[in-house]
Amino acid sequence: MFKNYLVIALRNFARNKIFSAINVLGLSIGISASLVIFLIVQYSYSFDRFEAHPDRMFRVVSDFAFQGEPGHTRGVPAPLAEAVSKDLSGIDNLVSFRYYNPQKLEVPITGSVKSEVFKQPAHIIFADTRYFEFLPYHWIAGNKLSAVSQQGRVVLSASRAKLYFPKLSFADMLGKKIIYDDSVAAQVSGIVADLDEQGKTDFNFKEFISLATVLQSTSLRNSMYWDQWGSTTSDQQLWMQLGSATTPASVEKKLKSIFIKYQGEDAKKNNYSWTYSLQPLKDIHFNPDYGNFDSPMASKSSLRGLMLVAGFLILIACINFINLTTANAAQRAKEIGVRKTMGSSMSQLMFQFLGETFLVTFVATALSVALTPVILQVFSSFIPEGVHFSLTNPFIMAFLGLLLVSVTLLAGFYPAWVLSSSNTLEVLKNRAHAGTNTTRRVWLRQSLTVSQFLIAQFFVIGAMMVSKQIRFMLNADLGFSKQAIISIEIPSSDTSLSHKKYVLSALRKVPGVQLMTMAHSVPSSYGWWTTIMEYRARKIPLKTNVELKAGDSHFLDLLQIPLLAGRDLPPLDTA
Repeated sequence: MFKNYLVIALRNFARNKIFSAINVLGLSIGISASLVIFLIVQYSYSFDRFEAHPDRMFRVVSDFAFQGEPGHTRGVPAPLAEAVSKDLSGIDNLVSFRYYNPQKLEVPITGSVKSEVFKQPAHIIFADTRYFEFLPYHWIAGNKLSAVSQQGRVVLSASRAKLYFPKLSFADMLGKKIIYDDSVAAQVSGIVADLDEQGKTDFNFKEFISLATVLQSTSLRNSMYWDQWGSTTSDQQLWMQLGSATTPASVEKKLKSIFIKYQGEDAKKNNYSWTYSLQPLKDIHFNPDYGNFDSPMASKSSLRGLMLVAGFLILIACINFINLTTANAAQRAKEIGVRKTMGSSMSQLMFQFLGETFLVTFVATALSVALTPVILQVFSSFIPEGVHFSLTNPFIMAFLGLLLVSVTLLAGFYPAWVLSSSNTLEVLKNRAHAGTNTTRRVWLRQSLTVSQFLIAQFFVIGAMMVSKQIRFMLNADLGFSKQAIISIEIPSSDTSLSHKKYVLSALRKVPGVQLMTMAHSVPSSYGWWTTIMEYRARKIPLKTNVELKAGDSHFLDLLQIPLLAGRDLPPLDTA
């Protein structure tokens, strides 16, 4: 029986090639778009799912307000870690680590006075043993318990170790020396496998210098404001793994009491409020208020919008299939009448037509599988870098199977019911659409057609709005000029003013350079630098939080920032 159904379906496709091609193409477009959207959504929601207790892992973040203006940061004061370890209980692991952004590092070459120099290495932190207890790193070389317990030790990821020591085995790398910014020296004490080999993760660090290197160095402690409660930077992070009986609410309550104990008087004096909260591990890939580790993030609202778009595209494809199939019903009316006369039941006819729909959907799905890698390549600039398509992925196979069954039922049930419920006598008299059901069926087909065009117009209007938003972002007045301006970063380790002036004088001699300025950062730079400013020209002084930008007397001229009042900065002005 199944073989007979298959033969009939193939003959019908061969007889109506254009009709079948339109159906396959329409479904494949909807399925391809839905498959790509599924890959994006599945990728975004798969971060940090391999840890042992992800539901008990939290980051301590700061929510603050100055003069009623709210703010958020993932950073905390460095002394908070020690205070939490003393005053809080019910925490299985407390992890404090600090970002490190050296301008360069040197790897001495064995048997030579020269060193291999790497400029601006990224993904480096100061960490201790508790960090490696917090995350499931696989150790390749070195001792997990002692690798970062002493000053001047560094653990490398496998990829970073191969970059620095390409000719050595992992075991031979132990004991090798690395020098950061000519001032921080460390010996390699361990090699760990890259964490992203276990799954997608936002913990993208590759080098781990022992935290004792900071704690036992007066100069590093002072430069990082390690002992100051009044200094908060996003480079300083505090993580904790709660005990099974500890609730986030109870910890946040204790964190509030710690703030009052150590910073309450300062908050009253400077008129600001500050709250320490616990951010779940599963939230860091999506929450822009705090960010993750300076790596690409996802937006839950955007992902929900994409899923809605995928649903609409599948719906349009199914409506198109339904309308085309029901419109073509008259051509199969005599076949249906003869089959009913020969004894075919309505359920058998419906099964046959659903089978034909399944076959069309299967071909459309196979075509979508072939098109998806091409779509990912064409739209690679709009799709997260880690999104890949592979039929070995069980989630993809499950989605394709669910999509195949769902589309078959959604697109095929109504046409199958219409075709199989035709009146036998009227069909054989060539009056296939006679009867009381005609008006109802026409009304339903018209409703589907109107819905299809309504959804299509919604997409067109949405595309026009997005286009206008992009055009606005590209052409909007930012308040400063960005044309033909180049920003050059001077190493923060070089504090000599004479060196900086020499660089300026040398660059002025370059042909084509019209104007130069020395500044802390450009207006569009990442990060922020804030302080409390007090305005006393009132009976009650006004204190407010302001963001600072430091520059010389050419700063406003070069960036063409209009001066609304007062005078510009003369060369001899100082803060």
